[in-house]
Amino acid sequence: MKIKEVMNSDKVDFTGIRSSYFLLGLLSAFENRFQAVADSAMKEISWKQFFAIICIKMCKEKPTVKELAEIMGSSHQNVKQILLKLEKKGFVSISLDENDKRKQRIELTEYCREFSEKNDEMTMRIMTKMFEGVSEEQLQITIQTIIQIEDNLKEIRDYE
Repeated sequence: MKIKEVMNSDKVDFTGIRSSYFLLGLLSAFENRFQAVADSAMKEISWKQFFAIICIKMCKEKPTVKELAEIMGSSHQNVKQILLKLEKKGFVSISLDENDKRKQRIELTEYCREFSEKNDEMTMRIMTKMFEGVSEEQLQITIQTIIQIEDNLKEIRDYE
């Protein structure tokens, strides 16, 4: 069931729910729906694994597990599990840092690069369809809103 259908159904009553609460629920429900679509589209890897690959690609240098966890907004343990699965499938290699043997660095493999190239067109089609009818202005406002909410969330964590 789409979010609009849930909102318009007689099964749920959203009366009196603050917009901020509704947005948080909406983001969570969207993430679940998006993950289901992305997981089925990728076949070979999950959305979370693909997201890790995207984040690694954006890094200027081979990231450490800790750095990647910070970029992904996830725990070290969760990212490590994702990376171990990707390593087993041949998408990444994990090696010790040359200067600090306590750190592990992540690198994309040639297999991963080929996989990404092979799936670029499909990814672009999904992204184009997903953002159809959404203006650049709407995207920028949404981005700024989420950044502000995250800044506020960090202040709550730092306060406690």
